[in-house]
Amino acid sequence: MRIAIVGAGSLGTIIGALLTEGGQNVDLIDANEENVKVLNENGAQITGFIKKHVKVNALTPEQLEDKYDIVFLLTKQMYNHVALNQLLPHLHTDSVVCTLQNGVPEDNVANIVGKHRTIGGAVGFGATWLRPGVSELTTEWDIVQKFAFDIGELDGKITPRAQKIAEILSLVGHCKVSDNILGIKWAKLLMNATFSGMSAALGCTFGEVLFNERAMYSLAHIADETIKVARALGVKMVPMQGKDFEFLELKDEKDIPNKMDFYKEVWTPHAKLKASMLQDLEKGKKTEIDYINGHVSAKGRLVGMKTPYNDLVVELVKKAEEQKIVPDFSVNIERFDSLKVKR
Repeated sequence: MRIAIVGAGSLGTIIGALLTEGGQNVDLIDANEENVKVLNENGAQITGFIKKHVKVNALTPEQLEDKYDIVFLLTKQMYNHVALNQLLPHLHTDSVVCTLQNGVPEDNVANIVGKHRTIGGAVGFGATWLRPGVSELTTEWDIVQKFAFDIGELDGKITPRAQKIAEILSLVGHCKVSDNILGIKWAKLLMNATFSGMSAALGCTFGEVLFNERAMYSLAHIADETIKVARALGVKMVPMQGKDFEFLELKDEKDIPNKMDFYKEVWTPHAKLKASMLQDLEKGKKTEIDYINGHVSAKGRLVGMKTPYNDLVVELVKKAEEQKIVPDFSVNIERFDSLKVKR
């Protein structure tokens, strides 16, 4: 079985290395020529909560020749159109593209490769791309083993192909096949909109958000907005990592302290993680903010619901993109505090 990892960045490097180590026939495909060169010459190096060095095979999109049975899509969403159109000649009728991306990209992916070829997926751990060929696992290894992936067919059926993909991904960590992948994706979107969004907007790690009372006040409102928008769309969030994220919906301002133990239990193992969007800002690159907090804001407008906290995250990250700066925590936390005053 031929497997492609499209997007050999922070997560793609780790997943590709561990699948290769597990005996799978894997190509890591990446547009960064230097990254491909180093991966081929030196192998994939994993640091952080595990230490591994694995010989891998890497290609640029221009070097593709074969057809693939399974493709794990790990590009940034803004590159999907280009990446998937480059991939199309290398898919056969029964090929499957599994979206292990942030946000909710499944409809757009299906529009390019076909709904019959598309399976949704979510990753339950984090990583930081350090340099070509080297990625740091920033989530504790026991969490990866318990909650690495959720995948599922778009129509909710439990199929043999989904079970086969789950078996392959289990070489990295536990993979659950879900009958409500949209509910999983929105739960993951909440996870990203909250801590990844605030990490990018404030220029800090998850832990620096988690243990700051002012930041957590705003983060609690980001979660509340996301849950209320999902419900307005008819989406029921699925529990992830054994937790029901709809618990984070707020009754009122006084309800915020009641949510803090939940946040600390779920996110303390990820405290060292720095959002991939912040990593992009540090490199002067465009982020996925339109597909994370921006997706909540856009869907909020669609259903006539205000999302001021998600809107502010988008504004601050886009400003940092335009100015090619890393956000300043002390400056931007004041902007979030101002929303509290307006309420």
